[in-house]
Amino acid sequence: MTEEILIAGFGGQGVLSMGMTLAYAGMIENKHVVWMPSYGPEMRGGTANCTVVISDKKVSSPIISNFDSLIILNQPSMEKFESYAKPEGKIIYESNNIIHPPTRKDVDVYNIPALSESVKLKNKKIMNMIILGSYLATNSIIKIKSILEALKKVLPERHHHMIPLNKLALIHGGELIL
Repeated sequence: MTEEILIAGFGGQGVLSMGMTLAYAGMIENKHVVWMPSYGPEMRGGTANCTVVISDKKVSSPIISNFDSLIILNQPSMEKFESYAKPEGKIIYESNNIIHPPTRKDVDVYNIPALSESVKLKNKKIMNMIILGSYLATNSIIKIKSILEALKKVLPERHHHMIPLNKLALIHGGELIL
């Protein structure tokens, strides 16, 4: 099985760390992975996206034009990337930041209020883990246990105390799908 994912939003929303976490989790599960970031020169507020490929077989190229899944965190990314989802694919989007939701009828669409849910959990920085948990609930390519192991590699050690909150966010995100 191969899953090709595009994650897109603004810098500071956790776009790249979400992709890197997925890639590390894939390596933990002995899968072939690609993580290819793309971002502007701004530290925060500029556009950011990344391609993640997780596969049971070798990945021939990280250059992809159509994806199995899109995780979209802001309106400009929705406008730019909505058409990149394969027919029968999925679009998972952060509904608090999207004014015009996707209009495609040939994909599964998941409207996730991850930002407002992160506020309820008293930490806006876990918004990306909530939406990642929603994605994982729609696709069994990676286990939450592997994501938590990957966070130990992605997060600086000074933030490891946040891993239990990230676990709660992942689980809560999955519950938003049900």
